[in-house]
Amino acid sequence: MKIIIVDDDCLVSGALKTILEASREIQVAAVGADGSEAVTLYREYRPDVLLMDIRMKKMSGLDAAAAILSEFPDAKILLLTTFSDDEYIVKALKIGAKGYILKQDYASIVPSLKSVCTGQTVFGNEISSKIPGLLHSSADFDYAALDINTRELEIIRLIADGLSNREIAGTLFLSEGTVRNYLSSILDKLQLRDRTQVAVFYYQHL
Repeated sequence: MKIIIVDDDCLVSGALKTILEASREIQVAAVGADGSEAVTLYREYRPDVLLMDIRMKKMSGLDAAAAILSEFPDAKILLLTTFSDDEYIVKALKIGAKGYILKQDYASIVPSLKSVCTGQTVFGNEISSKIPGLLHSSADFDYAALDINTRELEIIRLIADGLSNREIAGTLFLSEGTVRNYLSSILDKLQLRDRTQVAVFYYQHL
C-alpha cells in the first residue's frame, strides 16, 4: 500500500512515517507539510491512501481534500486530527473523505489505512458515536431521482441515526425480514455495499 503523509508538524509526520514503515505492507511515498503540497504530491504519486492532518497553515486538510476529490473523485483520504470538532466531522463527511480519526489513537491508524484502502469508510469510536446526532435536517437531495421511495428514505434516515434492523422494524412496525428486503433494495439503487455506506451517503447529501 502506497501512502502520502501530510502534516505541518514535522515531528508528527516523522513519527507517523516511522510507525507506518514498520509495517511491511505500507510504503510512505512522500511527506508534505501543508494542504497545497498535499494536492501537488497527490497528483505526482497517486497514492492508495492520503493520510492528512486537518489544521494546517496556508491550506487546511479539509480544503485540500475537497480540491483533490474534485479532480480525483476516487481518491481515498484519511483525515487525522487532534480535534473531534463537530464542524470538521460534518465537512469531512460532505466532501467525501474516507475516514476521520484522532491522532492520539495511534493503534487505529494502520488498521484504518488498510480499511480505507479496501474502500471502507472509517471513523474512530469517539467520532462515530457523535455522527448520528450531528445532522437531523431534512434531506434536500432528490432521492426520488434514484427511485428511492418514501419508506426507503425513512429507513435510510434511521440507518443514519445508528438503528439496527431490529430497531428499525420496531420503529416502523415492520418485520426484520421486510427491513432487510428494503435495505437490499436501497443498496442496489444507490450502488452501495453496506449500511455504513448508506449512512455516509445520507450525510454527504444533506
